[in-house]
Amino acid sequence: MKKLKISKRFPAKKCRFKKAQVGIEYMIIVGFVTFAIMSVLVLAMSYSGQVKDKIKLNQVESFAEQLLNSAESVFFAGEPSKTTISLYLPDGVEEINITSNYLIISINLSSGQNRRVFESKVPIQGTVSTGEGIKKLTLEATDNYLLISQ
Repeated sequence: MKKLKISKRFPAKKCRFKKAQVGIEYMIIVGFVTFAIMSVLVLAMSYSGQVKDKIKLNQVESFAEQLLNSAESVFFAGEPSKTTISLYLPDGVEEINITSNYLIISINLSSGQNRRVFESKVPIQGTVSTGEGIKKLTLEATDNYLLISQ
C-alpha cells in the first residue's frame, strides 16, 4: 500500500491568507472610523467658529445700541447733562469711527473683516479705544452735539 503524501504547504497558505484578510478588514474598519471621526470634528470646528462670530456680533450690536440710546437721552436732556456708562467691547474690534450721525465699528471674524454701521438720531463726536474689555465712557451734551470720551 502506498502512502499518500499530503503537502503541508497548502494548509499553511490558507491560514496565511485568512490572517491577511482579517488584517485588511481591520485596516478598512479603522479607516472608516477615522474618516467618520475626522468629519465630525471638522463640522464641529466650523459650527463653533460660526457661533463665536455670532456672539461677537451680538456683543458689538449691544455695545452700539446701549451707547447710542444713552447718547440720545443725554443730548435731549440739554447742555449741562453728563453721564458715565460702562459697556463691554469684545475682542477683535479693529476700529471705531464716530462721525456726525454714525457709529462705525470694524470687527475681525473667522469669516473675515466685518463692518457695522449704526445710525444715531443725534450728532455725536468723540473717540473710543478698540481694546477688549469694559469701557467707561463719559457722555456730555453740548449745544450742537454729544461728546463721547473715555
